[in-house]
Amino acid sequence: MTALAGRIRSIPSWQITLGLALLALGFLIAAQMAAEGPRVQYTSQERTPLVATVLDLQKQQDALKKQVLDARAAIASLEAAGQGGAAVTKQLSDQLQNAQIAAGLVPMSGPGLVIQLSDSTLQVPADGNAQDYLVSGADVLTVVDQLWAAGAEGVAINGERVVVSTAVVDIGGSVVVNGAYVAAPYQVTAIGPKTMFDTLTHQPGFADFIRSRGEAFGIGVQYATPDVGVDLPAYAGSMNLRYGRPTATPSTSAAP
Repeated sequence: MTALAGRIRSIPSWQITLGLALLALGFLIAAQMAAEGPRVQYTSQERTPLVATVLDLQKQQDALKKQVLDARAAIASLEAAGQGGAAVTKQLSDQLQNAQIAAGLVPMSGPGLVIQLSDSTLQVPADGNAQDYLVSGADVLTVVDQLWAAGAEGVAINGERVVVSTAVVDIGGSVVVNGAYVAAPYQVTAIGPKTMFDTLTHQPGFADFIRSRGEAFGIGVQYATPDVGVDLPAYAGSMNLRYGRPTATPSTSAAP
């Protein structure tokens, strides 16, 4: 024992210190390796379900993204269809309005011309016919026709709108328009281009009317082009067509 103690005392102190340090390091390494096994095993065991959960959530997110994209596409399609439907509706509405204007079913305002026809103030000769000195339905119709030819878009006679079914006839010294009695002076109002008056006065048919009725019998023909324009009322009568029917057209969707 005394010899062992002497050997220990003879060992340098730095060697003892180094040995203790190596011993402590070895202990720490062993402890670390002992603890690493459970840690690696724990991490491996937990990784699989976590990865599976993440992948599942990713799939759900991708599915939701697809639903969002599909919904956006559907909305865009509906908006496009809605815009197309609105455009078609507006087009049909414009066509209907134009048809109503052409048919005289709605009031109109615009630049125009008023022609007033009044009975002659000349004395009827003894051998003359008094009816020749009065404005007739034929005179009114002549003016209406000449206005259409001059570019009129709408015409009225003493507040009665002229439409396709309008009849102008003489009954007992009065003129009947659309079944309503109207008396002289007769005001024929027309809406049309600003050039309508010049066009009218240069038409041979109107010039013949002025010569045959105005100069020969003194029928009064006066003109007015109001700066504020003129107004035409809507046709107030009934429009019953007994013979005319719309022409049936084959459906484009029918199979050949």
